[in-house]
Amino acid sequence: MNFSGLIARKELKGYFDSPSAYIILVAFLLLNAWFFTSPLFINNQADLRTLFGIVPIVYIFFIPAITMGLLARERNTGTIELLTTLPLKDSEIIMGKFWAAIGLIATGLLFTLFHLLTIIVLGTNIDYGQIICGYLGLLLLGAVYGSIGIFASSLTDNQIVGFIISFFIIFILYILQFTLYLLPSSLVGFFQYLSIGYHFSNITRGVIDTRNIVYFVSLIVLFLHLSIISLQTRKWK
Repeated sequence: MNFSGLIARKELKGYFDSPSAYIILVAFLLLNAWFFTSPLFINNQADLRTLFGIVPIVYIFFIPAITMGLLARERNTGTIELLTTLPLKDSEIIMGKFWAAIGLIATGLLFTLFHLLTIIVLGTNIDYGQIICGYLGLLLLGAVYGSIGIFASSLTDNQIVGFIISFFIIFILYILQFTLYLLPSSLVGFFQYLSIGYHFSNITRGVIDTRNIVYFVSLIVLFLHLSIISLQTRKWK
């Protein structure tokens, strides 16, 4: 029996049994709403390109905040020892935590569909294909950042330290796209491929390229695998 789903449901219930999830979600939605509605009132224009541009920035703070305690809290309270003594695979523990984080990220994205309804009501021309690609890109980006957050949380029993580590890794991946002009031309192509913004922008333009999908999936698998190794290593210390 695979226990990942049970762990995911337990974590999601834990999120919504405390005020923290509601506070983080409200902050996430308010920030996105502010940047979405500002061009609407200032320039009398509304589209989702603004949303697809601001959510990755908000993610830098939002996702470390929701993942920082997924394993660090377990270590701090000692419940991780209980989990690891149960007939659970380390991979099931990590995947359960991962799917819980994805569930909360998807919930946040679901509420942003109110912006799409606003555009529909205003009668703006809508490219639904591009919007679907944009949300797919945001979900994949959130999944990558979520896996990084879980990895960071697996390294420490301090939630704040987990937040800082994941924030730092995510920030580096995000700003890489803005540093390409500093690199020699022979290295630009390589570091451009490493840049998460490059692949995200391709998807949000409506281009579904397998290279972009492989990039996101590879990062997710990498950081989840590192999380499993970290859990195994600390378990045997």
